[in-house]
Amino acid sequence: MGVYVDFIAGDAMANADAVRVGNCQYYNLRGDQDSRASIYRKVFRILIYYYKLIKYSVMTDSKLFHILWPSRLWPSRFVYFDRTIVNLWYKMLGKKIMYTAHNINEGERDNNDTLLNRLTLRFLYKFVDHIFVHTDKMKSQLIEGFHVCDSKVTVIPFGINNVLPESGLTEMEAKSLLKVADHHKTLLFFGIISPYKGLDLLIAALSLLRHKGNDWRLIIAGSVKKGHHEYWADIENTIAQHDLNGTIMRAIEFIPDEKVEQYFKAADVAILPYRHIFQSGVLLLAYNFGLPVIAANVGALRESIVEGETGFVCQPENPQDLARTISAYFESDLYKKLKVNRKKIINYANEQYSWRTVGEITRTVYCNQHKV
Repeated sequence: MGVYVDFIAGDAMANADAVRVGNCQYYNLRGDQDSRASIYRKVFRILIYYYKLIKYSVMTDSKLFHILWPSRLWPSRFVYFDRTIVNLWYKMLGKKIMYTAHNINEGERDNNDTLLNRLTLRFLYKFVDHIFVHTDKMKSQLIEGFHVCDSKVTVIPFGINNVLPESGLTEMEAKSLLKVADHHKTLLFFGIISPYKGLDLLIAALSLLRHKGNDWRLIIAGSVKKGHHEYWADIENTIAQHDLNGTIMRAIEFIPDEKVEQYFKAADVAILPYRHIFQSGVLLLAYNFGLPVIAANVGALRESIVEGETGFVCQPENPQDLARTISAYFESDLYKKLKVNRKKIINYANEQYSWRTVGEITRTVYCNQHKV
């Protein structure tokens, strides 16, 4: 049985190779999602989007609707609307609803959970026909925390992010672009800056490593999450207090896809000092570029790291142990033979987190739901 996909998104995905396959039809219903637009422009494009979505849902002969985790650019009030009213509309049209949860409860993770958030999540998880998650722990949280039936949840790998633009840029060229010296031991913190990501723990760990010299550099690349600029200000104060400015490079902004490659190729290791997480897209992004990872032992991160071969695991919320682990990494064969090991990590990731595996599992669920 073949699977034909109508892919609904906006301008950001319109030219992606992933939607240029024979059995995929792309529908650009969201259009431009520039966060800098005026309030009037934002209201207009939201109204247009829902009009197009309603029209599509009535006209299409698709039987299964697969909803991915909503964009962080989508206002929370519309996320609640999507979880409830929009899904009710799909059901009225006789659609089966599949849902991929990259996080079970993002509000709980970010310490800004609300009663409305929990109620709409509970409705969503009870209402949809099937849920995809990325780890056994996530499945357990759905079953125990939201009383979802075991048979309604399928665990699929977090597919490796291999759709970003990649040139023939070498590690040396990437370091040169970012003005990192070849002899510097370069750490990368990449992604949204938010308390649960634990950047403050990394800064504390690096302050403990100052006595070992200043031949390391930390690159911080990513934007500050809305509502957490005070957290970033506190980090800046800590950096200044410990006289770390000379060893830290900042790109505090959204990193466009075409520039992601240079950060991961310029670095010698990616640091994920998270306080709370189930699975990390940054980890798979690092693996895609062959970059080892040092991650806190939270969620399923330990399951994704082969100790000494793809990275190292440290104790969560423990700057001393993170500092020790960073030192151990730069003394290991994983770092000393990094050029060779990068290729091994890429091969491992493409085998372990293959999109073919994700596709086969997803297709099986689709077919079973189609028969019901």
